[in-house]
Amino acid sequence: MASAFSHAFVAIAIGKTYTGAREPWRFWVLSALCAVVPDVDVVGFAFGIRYGDVLGHRGLTHSLVFAFGLALAVVACAFKGVPRWSRGWWALVAYFFVVTASHGALDALTNGGLGVAFFAPFSNARYFFPWRPIEVSPIGVAPFFSQRGLEVITSELVWLWLPAGALMLGAWGWRRAAAG
Repeated sequence: MASAFSHAFVAIAIGKTYTGAREPWRFWVLSALCAVVPDVDVVGFAFGIRYGDVLGHRGLTHSLVFAFGLALAVVACAFKGVPRWSRGWWALVAYFFVVTASHGALDALTNGGLGVAFFAPFSNARYFFPWRPIEVSPIGVAPFFSQRGLEVITSELVWLWLPAGALMLGAWGWRRAAAG
């Protein structure tokens, strides 16, 4: 997996690309949370759920079905002022779907683990992308304070933070140019 910090940062970059408007704080907090929440599945280890099970790590909570369900729930609960089923409502659903699904996509770019069950609960088959440049992040906080943690952080800076930062700058520049 990529680290929680990188998942959240990528979500913010997607948000800055999605909208140039000033969004309320809950938009940004929910963006970061939706990008991080799929890793709640690691709690299953404490209950004897195995990594490769559908409820295991990178299973159901990393799937496209979960991303869509979470997006629907977030928009329905946190954006009550947006008329339900309107174009703006669906745009928010699509946005939060992409932010949540980005978690599995980033994990499929890592060089470790069993892959991502994108199609759970219909299939527990695990997938990686053919190109996997990101060092897999350790589970837990303590391993980040080691040589391995430094390797992961360096990898994420190169493969996630710099491109996400460039995406934000590009969106900002595009909007400035379009405005006049």
